[in-house]
Amino acid sequence: MKYSRHWRYLIALSIVTIFPPLAGAGAEPMDEIIVTADFRERPVNELPVSVTVLGAAEVEQLAVQHFEELINVVPNLNWSGDGHRARYLQIRGVGELEQYQGAPNPSVGFLIDDIDFSGIGTIATLFDVQQVEVLRGPQGTRYGANALAGLINIRSTQASSAWDARVQFTVGDDDTLAGGVAFGGPVAGRDDLAFRVSAQHYKSGGFRDNTYLDRKDTNGRDENMLRGRLSWRPGDELAIDVAVLYSDVNNGYDAFAIDNSYTMLSDKPGKDAQESIGGSLKVEWTGMRVATLTSITALADSDIDFSYDADWGNDDSWTPVTYDFVSLSERSRRTLSQELRLTSEESGRIFAGTSNWLVGLYWLNLEDELLTVNRGDYFDPGFNFADSLDDTFGSRYEASNIAAFGELEREFGDATRVSFGLRLERRSTDYLDTSGLQSGPSETMTGGELTLSHDHSRSLTSFVRLSKGYKAGGFNLGIVPAGRREFGAEDMWNLEAGIKSSLLNDSLALNAAVFYSRRDDQQVRTSFQLVPGDPASFVFFTDNAATGETLGLEAELRWYASETLELYANLGLLDASFDEFSTPQVDLSGRAQAHAPDYTLAAGVSYRHPTGFFARIDMTARDAFYFDVSHDQKSRPYELINARVGFEAERWSVQLWGRNLFDREYAVRGFYFGNEPPNFPNTLYTRFGDPRHIGVTFDMHF
Repeated sequence: MKYSRHWRYLIALSIVTIFPPLAGAGAEPMDEIIVTADFRERPVNELPVSVTVLGAAEVEQLAVQHFEELINVVPNLNWSGDGHRARYLQIRGVGELEQYQGAPNPSVGFLIDDIDFSGIGTIATLFDVQQVEVLRGPQGTRYGANALAGLINIRSTQASSAWDARVQFTVGDDDTLAGGVAFGGPVAGRDDLAFRVSAQHYKSGGFRDNTYLDRKDTNGRDENMLRGRLSWRPGDELAIDVAVLYSDVNNGYDAFAIDNSYTMLSDKPGKDAQESIGGSLKVEWTGMRVATLTSITALADSDIDFSYDADWGNDDSWTPVTYDFVSLSERSRRTLSQELRLTSEESGRIFAGTSNWLVGLYWLNLEDELLTVNRGDYFDPGFNFADSLDDTFGSRYEASNIAAFGELEREFGDATRVSFGLRLERRSTDYLDTSGLQSGPSETMTGGELTLSHDHSRSLTSFVRLSKGYKAGGFNLGIVPAGRREFGAEDMWNLEAGIKSSLLNDSLALNAAVFYSRRDDQQVRTSFQLVPGDPASFVFFTDNAATGETLGLEAELRWYASETLELYANLGLLDASFDEFSTPQVDLSGRAQAHAPDYTLAAGVSYRHPTGFFARIDMTARDAFYFDVSHDQKSRPYELINARVGFEAERWSVQLWGRNLFDREYAVRGFYFGNEPPNFPNTLYTRFGDPRHIGVTFDMHF
């Protein structure tokens, strides 16, 4: 591993930490940020883990519509553009690139209002969102098997007893048109019962021009969201919160071009649609005095349609060869979960009042059904060769996870704390498919963490954390290469050390962490083309590498230089590699892992004048990264510039925004295979991220 090239960043970070800027001492202190994904919902500066938290104002300033627009701002977070919206995510280089078939087994947890959408986060639109949290590293005690790499937690705006309403309209190029409304307040004038309802519709063309069909919407976006929140406080000892959502995302999928451009030639453009309905019920009871009882019940039902034109062309593209393939998949997923935990209060502390504790139980049931149809025809008159494909594959999968967990935190004096967490999880599965495969493996997994944190002063805390995460093993479906039917469980050990600081009268915050991770029996999802010339014959399967290692750094600096000026800089460094691993196509031993850029960087400045004028500019950058493990092709480094300017009055605001202002072409996914008859030479095909996008947003508050 190439550790030496990172030390200059560590030295620079140390200098910034020890010798912070002296200006800005009179700036207003920043508001306290609470991390809701933690057991005890602690302030971010008290949480001994590398975490990024974006509040409602930041979310609205950094993004227009979807969570994927925030990814470049978060250190060491990446995504695979294998689908219209960001569904497959990587934290510190760990995460899936695609998951067309098989048992859901995500590495990155994804929650919306306590509802589990891990692996299917297509519906993560951002209107009326209160907070976005990204926890990096294994969450072995808190979330178990679905959070080997970390957790993303999205919270919509909570119901409040104060009346509030807003209306938002957005227009822009690419035929963008959006409208949203949100309102809430007390129910029937009661102070103990409040509600909030929000709804939004968003539509745009999708930045692709299909010249064969003479359409500009084959990759279009049609996204609808309806949320409801209810908060009931019937007494001092009981709190009940209900969240429901309905999402209908009906996006087109026509994103890959033969010439790696924004001009499509497909005659059967696909779709990437997800319709989900879900809800959660959170109950907290403090009547025992010594501990709080928390119950979280959540359920979700999702229908997902994913299809694409597998040859990316039409009859005219391949004349005189007939070459026409299409793939269609329908998936339905249902989840039901229940968590119960007891969390100690002040009077319930043990060991002479020095220690907090918690214990809990968790249960998750997941049902997943998949139907995939691949069809195609191939005829080459030059060789008088013809072939056709008409393949249907169906599967049904059910898994039950039962876990017991606990955490103990002991104080040594007023400044030092040691915490220990442990989770024991049992997973049972049942699988059946139309190819005759029937399997039901079960396994027991353990994870946890040991953390030492110390308050050097009121404004500086350091921590060291050793954690273990895990991910269940499983089996591969359909036709796979010999010896690849089953794969084993994976463990990750992670050691990190960091600081949380609040300086210059709380006007400057610096949070940073360095980490080392080791993955044993690392699961790697790769691909293999069974039939050369048949683009629908790719099979995706999971294999175990020997080990993988990662060294990295994350740092976030935020400075309120004055009452009108705010600056920030976020840095992620990553050196993630395989030790020994090879695929049928390439030997990956010693190579960097896929979708794990060496650096990610975000920086920006925001200015707000007392008269209401405001302006903001953000720059994000990331290094090149390997597209996959089945080949050795890489992206190119890129930088993007986003900006906003507008005016804000007491009850309304209007802003002109631009994303990717310099219209930079950058790849978010890449495949390397033969897709052009008659010779089918191996070629790198890339999917670009969004080009320049400009629009206007108007907000009115009542």
